[in-house]
Amino acid sequence: MIVQKQNDKIVSFLIAIIAAAIFIPLIGTCALFDWDEINFAECAREMLMSKNYTEVQLYYQPFWEKPPLFIWMQALSMHVFGINEFAARFPNAICGIITLLSLYHFGTRFQSQKFGVVWCLLYVASLLPHFYFKSGIIDPWFNLFIFLSIVHLYLMTQKVSTKSALAAGLFLGLAVLTKGPAAVIIIGLSFIIFLLLNNQSKFIFSRHFVLFVCTAILVSSTWFIVEILKGHQKIILDFIQYQIRLFQTGDAGHDGPFFYHFLVLLIGCFPASIFFIQGLRGKPIGQDAKFRKIMLCLFWVVIILFSVVKTKIIHYSSLCYFPLTYIAASVFTNHQKLSMPTALKILYWFLAIVLSLAFVLIGFVDQFKSWLIVNGWIHDKQAILNLQASGEWNGFEFLIGFLFLFASWLLFKAYRQNLKQHLIYGLSAFILFNTLAIAIIVPRIGFYSQEAAIEFYKLKAKEDCYVETHAFKSYAQLFYGNRQTSHFSAADEKSYVKKQLDLMEREGHSRSGSFSTAYTLWLENGQIDKPAYIVVKTVEKQQVAKKSHFKHLYDKNGFSFFVRKVGSTVK
Repeated sequence: MIVQKQNDKIVSFLIAIIAAAIFIPLIGTCALFDWDEINFAECAREMLMSKNYTEVQLYYQPFWEKPPLFIWMQALSMHVFGINEFAARFPNAICGIITLLSLYHFGTRFQSQKFGVVWCLLYVASLLPHFYFKSGIIDPWFNLFIFLSIVHLYLMTQKVSTKSALAAGLFLGLAVLTKGPAAVIIIGLSFIIFLLLNNQSKFIFSRHFVLFVCTAILVSSTWFIVEILKGHQKIILDFIQYQIRLFQTGDAGHDGPFFYHFLVLLIGCFPASIFFIQGLRGKPIGQDAKFRKIMLCLFWVVIILFSVVKTKIIHYSSLCYFPLTYIAASVFTNHQKLSMPTALKILYWFLAIVLSLAFVLIGFVDQFKSWLIVNGWIHDKQAILNLQASGEWNGFEFLIGFLFLFASWLLFKAYRQNLKQHLIYGLSAFILFNTLAIAIIVPRIGFYSQEAAIEFYKLKAKEDCYVETHAFKSYAQLFYGNRQTSHFSAADEKSYVKKQLDLMEREGHSRSGSFSTAYTLWLENGQIDKPAYIVVKTVEKQQVAKKSHFKHLYDKNGFSFFVRKVGSTVK
């Protein structure tokens, strides 16, 4: 027993070191992406600038769409590392380390050390799970807290424990403080279905379950209570109304078909997604049968819930990564293997070849983009303009596509022949591919999609001026333009701006979103005391160009830039 604990500590230490080496380097080498990454980073920056650490702000206005826990993490990181991309993404790198350690710990506890290691490797070998730990979005921490709460609830049903009840309540409360009450719905539905399937419904009347509920309420309500005591009840009401609206309507144009998240998980979690499907066919044995059941409850609750929800955003189903990779890992550790159906083999190799080909071709996009445009393969006018940018490809990037195909072959061979070495080699090759793809491809996507605009914002950060977008939503001008409260105070004092705010808020829009619209109207039509720069997508440049008091500066890669000088008369 002592030797086993010693061995576990050594393996845990190695996992932490390897995870740090995978997730931390190079996370600050490319710009943050609109919307979510820059949205949260800007909230953290404004928290530091205003020194208001209890309220989340955007445009220095109350931003009630998200609770503050993750923003606090980013603000602390920015306090240590400075206001930059590395600091914005560092909290999720730490989350990646803790997540892999958690997978190893619980995988070993519920099955075996081998299973714990394979679960870790499969999780980080899949593209989207790997990518999210190098991003600046909220979901990695939100998902981890929910997973830990579910695990401790499961432990509580197996061996009644005050410690497990407190831990489950703590993590649920932290999840609510990270992203909101969706955590309560997900955990509540998953756990109730699990209890019903196990004929343990009476458990919800136990004192330990009551302790779990009370702990969750206590932890999750701390921030809300503070805001209410400060007289900010409206922020809490707006927050709740926003959460309800998010479930009922498609937000920000992010509608999609019912099968959207099924497709996202199939492609984004390859290769684990294929082995997950295969794992559903196997018969669980021992402890695996019990924990597997609650993992499947979590998976189906999340994917069905967010398939029904009108808003379809790729990371909404990211909580499925835990149960998906758990079931997939069992395929490689369960000795009672089933032969993979021919249809599943075809699907595996179809995805492997198509994705490999896509990664091979993407490095040549500058060479064949003209051909694509001329032959009508691209219909989006804005995308065509964005592609005017140079991706600055070096010519060797196509090799990572072949690395993906090689990794697919190694892993498939490991499954077919039960080869331990090939399993480690295959998953390691996928991890190497993910690392290289994120370091090489992701920054170049930014060159096409937003680099011209961000370059402009950085330039104007050194000038005493106003900067805002027209007819498209962005937070990049705030973060990279280093906007201070002084850039908005004059607009906030104008009576017509306040009238516009009141009108839009009555229609259910956020204070920050309403303010940005009113602020843009003021810059374009009101009396200004310093130069006002407006950035618009080139396909809509005429909306600004027709205004004679604006001077066109230049167009670049799908963006058009205008300036309005002090004293210019609105006609």
